[in-house]
Amino acid sequence: PSPGTLCRTRPTDLVFIIDSSRSVRPHEFEKIKVFVSRVIEALDVGPNATRVGVINYASAVRSELSLQGPQSKAALLQAVRRIQPLSTGTMTGLAIQFAISRAFSAAEGGRGSAPNFKKVAIVVTDGRPQDGVQDVSARARAAGIEIFAIGVGRVDMGTLRQMASEPLDEHVDYVESYSVIEKLTHKFQEAFCVVSDLCATGDHDCEQVCVSTPGAYRCACRDGFSLNSDGKTCTACNGGLGSALDLVFLIDGSKSVRPENFELVKKFINQIVDSLEVSDKQAQVGLVQYSSSVRQEFPLGQFKNKKDIKAAVKKMSYMEKGTMTGQALKYLVDSSFSVINGARPGVPKVGIVFTDGRSQDYISDAAKKAKDSGFRMFAVGVGNAVEDELREIASEPVAEHYFYTADFRTISKIGKKLQMKICVEEDPCECKSIMKFQTKVEDLINSLQQ
Repeated sequence: PSPGTLCRTRPTDLVFIIDSSRSVRPHEFEKIKVFVSRVIEALDVGPNATRVGVINYASAVRSELSLQGPQSKAALLQAVRRIQPLSTGTMTGLAIQFAISRAFSAAEGGRGSAPNFKKVAIVVTDGRPQDGVQDVSARARAAGIEIFAIGVGRVDMGTLRQMASEPLDEHVDYVESYSVIEKLTHKFQEAFCVVSDLCATGDHDCEQVCVSTPGAYRCACRDGFSLNSDGKTCTACNGGLGSALDLVFLIDGSKSVRPENFELVKKFINQIVDSLEVSDKQAQVGLVQYSSSVRQEFPLGQFKNKKDIKAAVKKMSYMEKGTMTGQALKYLVDSSFSVINGARPGVPKVGIVFTDGRSQDYISDAAKKAKDSGFRMFAVGVGNAVEDELREIASEPVAEHYFYTADFRTISKIGKKLQMKICVEEDPCECKSIMKFQTKVEDLINSLQQ
């Protein structure tokens, strides 16, 4: 959908005040016109919506487009295309005075007396005015005109601040050259959006779920459905296995982890568990702890709900011996993901391996076998963990599947890198559930960093 249809703008009288003094080259002036046109394109224009006026100034001031001119989008854009530069001095104060006394006046189509109409002026300049702007700008603001000041190139920043409305950081913009003025387009398109929540106003065509973003929206589907390629409609996932996931945590309980850190790891596991939909048809979770030996704390599917899983994680006692990561990985491949231990055929398998040290045994074969078996392996290292080992455990692309942080308290730093794209399956239903899991994990990790 085009921004124009999405953005309900509050009825505004908007006047552009553009500098065409001789320092603005003709091709640069064209860039200003493009910027003005882009902003107009995103507005709701019309007699009862937003009206647009344009004042062109240099040593003199010329009204190019009045608020009572023809207010169709096409007519406005055509009028903007026709504007020619004046190429003389820089009388910015005079132009603002003209805006107060003429452009926004009722005689020229200004609707200032009605309480719900905003009056907005956008001033674009690249020079130092040859007259004063401070007093006249204060008068304009007192008359209810909100002023945005855009400075280009060698402009005097002090002047911009004298013109602009408060808060200044929202009303003063600077760009190095006219060639990049367009990057402000988006800011102004959003600045005039009064309804950024298009889902709430029903301005969308999503079949099931509408998700708001500023000035736009995207569609989503309820659990058990996946979004079709049109981005709007939904299809039911077959067999309810839509969000099936077999997830096994492989946790390092060696003595270097230390009791207080072991508690942090348990907390982290439970936050991830919190983000899952646990049931026979959806996510199943298994937990294995290892140090010098390997201990299955509970297999996949033993617990049928989050509450029981979390209780079992909390109860897990700490083994406190060596670090046999290779042996643990082998156990994961041979036992944890086997049907006897509750794994479901055809359901995506994900392993999350936590370690804080160098393995005392050989990990390559088991790590390779895990990946060759199609398991999605994430490696999370803390403290003295060895990066080469983490990379060896992690699935491709490796950078998205291994994380390292120096300190347990920041298991969270990992979140920065956790742009995991777990989805490789062809089935969008499975993908969706895993993506949901991903974003939740990312959110969690980010929240741990707060």
